[in-house]
Amino acid sequence: MGSINAAIEVEGLSFSYEERPILENVGFQIREGEFTVLLGRNGSGKSTLLRILAGMLQLKQGKIAVMGRDLQKLSAGERARIIGFLPQHHRPVFPFAVEDVVLTGRASYVTLAPKKEDEEKAIRAIERVGMAHLRGRPFTELSGGEQQMVMIARVLAQEPEIIMLDEPTSHLDFINQAKLLGLVRELVDGEMTVLAVLHDPNSAFLYGDHFVFLKDGHIHELEEGENPWDREVLERIYEEEIDTVPYGERAIVVPKG
Repeated sequence: MGSINAAIEVEGLSFSYEERPILENVGFQIREGEFTVLLGRNGSGKSTLLRILAGMLQLKQGKIAVMGRDLQKLSAGERARIIGFLPQHHRPVFPFAVEDVVLTGRASYVTLAPKKEDEEKAIRAIERVGMAHLRGRPFTELSGGEQQMVMIARVLAQEPEIIMLDEPTSHLDFINQAKLLGLVRELVDGEMTVLAVLHDPNSAFLYGDHFVFLKDGHIHELEEGENPWDREVLERIYEEEIDTVPYGERAIVVPKG
């Protein structure tokens, strides 16, 4: 391990829930300053892998390095300064104001109480996602799309080096999906490293830079000369007949039905 431009390096990662194997001998690299997307069928291990990489699940076998450091040796505070993780589900319970929700992203920097600097960074993060007009609104009163953008702001306020998103568009309409993925694209163009699990290959191919395919708990490597959006590749991964329509230098995926 130790590639110069690798934000994340994984070697020999295996994971099981009790006796049920989920991931087996997984190894790959995530390059710095790119938007990498994990793709595969439901149940292929994508969300489990992301949660392990984010430190949310304990690594039982294998090695993970994030920004050149052993993930297992990082304290919770150190990990929070390197990795910003947005889970697939968040259940708002208390009607905190949007600004207060985003300010919790500064927790790894705060000792006793938030400083003015923390508040300013929270406000800048809210402005970055276009939610400044909702700063004082209770989070519980927002729409699903607005809540998701606020949670992105919370991750941005954390100032991590790597952002990990678990199916961030799954509950959004296509307009809000485009807004969120457009924001991710802007962050990556500004040299942020982003790793996301996405359901939709089309969203991945429209916005992503690099693609990691999981199938039955294994990394599925492309053969020489293949592209991620090639029909043959996608049919191997999803085990369904698929049509592809050229779109720019890539393709749009259309399942045969």
